[in-house]
Amino acid sequence: MSFFPRRYVDTMNTSATYVTEFILLGFPGSWKIQIFLFVLFLVFYVLTLLGNGAIICAVICDSRLHTPMYFFLGNFAFLEIWYVSSTTPNMLANILSKTKAISFSGCFLQFYFFFSLGTSESFLLAVMAYDRYLAICRPLHYPVIMTRRLCCILVSSCWLIGFLGYPIPVFSISQLPFCGSNIIDHFLCDMDPLMALSCAPAPITKLIFYVQNSLFLFFTITYILRSYILLLRAVFQVPSAAGRRKAFSTCGSHLAVVSLFYGTVMIMYMSPTYGISTLMQKILTLVYSVMTPLFNPLIYSLRNKDMKLALSKVLLGMRIVKNI
Repeated sequence: MSFFPRRYVDTMNTSATYVTEFILLGFPGSWKIQIFLFVLFLVFYVLTLLGNGAIICAVICDSRLHTPMYFFLGNFAFLEIWYVSSTTPNMLANILSKTKAISFSGCFLQFYFFFSLGTSESFLLAVMAYDRYLAICRPLHYPVIMTRRLCCILVSSCWLIGFLGYPIPVFSISQLPFCGSNIIDHFLCDMDPLMALSCAPAPITKLIFYVQNSLFLFFTITYILRSYILLLRAVFQVPSAAGRRKAFSTCGSHLAVVSLFYGTVMIMYMSPTYGISTLMQKILTLVYSVMTPLFNPLIYSLRNKDMKLALSKVLLGMRIVKNI
């Protein structure tokens, strides 16, 4: 996908200008604050890569984790690495940059990948809820239904829906005339700041984008809530307390990730943002774009006994290789 800066013709002065780059203001503060933020976000980014990478290695290396649940978890960790990488490296470079500039094409590519990966993540969370529902509510049919072929189809569908849903909307926005200011008061290229810089109102384009976003979020969160309502009803019917605890422990990690991700995303994209300050919008975006991928490996590894054992096995193997 390629984007080209649109020409804006000034009929009064018969001159033409091009918007070839945008300025991302990022977070305000002195140079010392910028250095602190750079170190903080760099640590977050490295920990995110290491944590999610460790989950992927554990799922691949430990045969006990070769089950549908951990197959989805490994794919989710892989998706989280790409999701955080769509914004954080540019944010880190922008903090140290004096110009804080991002090219026109780079801005819209980031916009496209950020929303595509975020949508893929929401659908994968719904698939993981479906997997837990089958495992607990229909345990006898689970091995027959959740085959390896179906797992691959479900994961591939999540990626396809995310990446095929945004080329036309994002390309349409990139073709709007951008004139005057090219300053974006954010740390990434997002929908509202970009639309605000266009000198030609495009209410239909904006409406289509928000309707599509809202439908994706509404469909996935509704399905997740429905799955867990049925799942909890089944859990309360389990006669043994140990069985209930095991079921709650299995689902608790997934619910924690869902709550953190959807809570902030729905505030940003399914509710009016005119009452939210610019700084608060940046913080909310930071939570679901940077903090959620960081917390994902912590939540799953700390609450899951099998994952903790697998991670210990991977780390032990790395130490042995290092010593050799």
